[in-house]
Amino acid sequence: MNEIDRFAESPPGTRAPDADLLRKMDQAGPRYTSYPTADRFVEAFSESSYRRALWTRTHGAPAVGSASPLSIYVHLPFCESVCYYCACNKVVTRHHERAGPYLQALAKDIDLHVGQLGRGQAVSQLHLGGGTPTFLSDPELQQLMQMLRDAFKLLPNAEVAIEIDPRTVDAPRLRRLAALGFNRISLGVQDFDPQVQRAVHREQSQATVQCLLDEARALGMVSTNLDLIYGLPLQTITSVQQTIDSVIAMRPERIALYGYAHLPQRFKPQRRIDAGQLPAPELRIRMLAAAIESFTAAGYVHIGMDHFALPGDSLAVAKRQGLLHRNFQGYSIHPDCDLIGLGVSAIGRIGNSYSQNTKTLADYYDALDQGLFPVVRGLSLSRDDVLRRAVIMALMCQGRVDFAELSQTHLIDIPTYFAAEMKALAKLQALGLVDVDEESIAVTTKGWFLVRAVAMVFDRYAQADRQRMQFSLIV
Repeated sequence: MNEIDRFAESPPGTRAPDADLLRKMDQAGPRYTSYPTADRFVEAFSESSYRRALWTRTHGAPAVGSASPLSIYVHLPFCESVCYYCACNKVVTRHHERAGPYLQALAKDIDLHVGQLGRGQAVSQLHLGGGTPTFLSDPELQQLMQMLRDAFKLLPNAEVAIEIDPRTVDAPRLRRLAALGFNRISLGVQDFDPQVQRAVHREQSQATVQCLLDEARALGMVSTNLDLIYGLPLQTITSVQQTIDSVIAMRPERIALYGYAHLPQRFKPQRRIDAGQLPAPELRIRMLAAAIESFTAAGYVHIGMDHFALPGDSLAVAKRQGLLHRNFQGYSIHPDCDLIGLGVSAIGRIGNSYSQNTKTLADYYDALDQGLFPVVRGLSLSRDDVLRRAVIMALMCQGRVDFAELSQTHLIDIPTYFAAEMKALAKLQALGLVDVDEESIAVTTKGWFLVRAVAMVFDRYAQADRQRMQFSLIV
């Protein structure tokens, strides 16, 4: 039995690491939606660097048109009200007329890409995030989808997803979203406890979420995800368990369980949270342990880190088959592909390069008015970056690094190249998080819940500069 099958078939009670181990591994670390991580992007990667990357994709392939399908992310930053825990790039406003100029700017952004790539590039994944994408009206969302369909070719089996604030959508509106082609939705729940909701300025009823889930199933949507957060103010073990039990009863196909990272010095809305109301580290650990045990006991497969899915969901199937991938939208069933980021602060990946757009509306509009891509920073990956990315993504997605396979692909002896990292893994092996032999590194069932710590061993930047890291806690 391979390691992936062992993850899927081990008894639920054997999966969750104990509280002592969670406490020992309670450290900050990247989520590795990319490697190197976005904090390593530099301004030396400019608008012209991005143009060259797009040109290479189009003209540098073995045959023009042979490039793999694209993934597209569109950032829609507007929100009617602020959620105090939020660390996203957003514009809080009740002036919905501001969406009009933003759509015009997106049209220019799309046209610039068409000018470089050509019209009709195949797209296998489209994701609308924010902010609150449903801040846009139905006609505005229809306009956006039409612009995208005119510029790109959405494949018949494309994943078309949208993030939804349940307070902004009802059943009739969900039907209209389905008519626009959305086949996956992600609902921001966070917590069902009224006291916690008031403390983070995000009040919504459980009935509202249940109604949307029921409607999504009736519409035949492929998958529905619920986002939860532990470590919020006023949460208790009892209240978190009640939210978990309610979510399990709703039976969404996917669940994302995030640990709240309180960084008020970086994210202004978090300054409205009373730090004295935050759960102590010991309580956070107990919350996570309870959630892990509850979800796995209810039959959910642990996809990786803080993501769970029902066994029949495409993510769980990809996990069992060793076909899981990871990009800036998280875990994905789609092969590793180039990503176009549209909108303020959006991150993209073209070939062996990453890019990020400007974070302010004024600068975004100004660049596009000048006929320039709004890219302000990024990174061209070195050979070492590419190799380490391969190792880290293999750990994050398959839970296994096969030395012979990677050595052949990258024309290098993996155990020799990573001699120092192999020694560092000995500590994690002693904790039961990995199995290491002459042929491979395999993350254990217990280690799968702490896979970020395993991946960090191979992160050259993190190892060299631990003091500067400002990421969420692994636990």
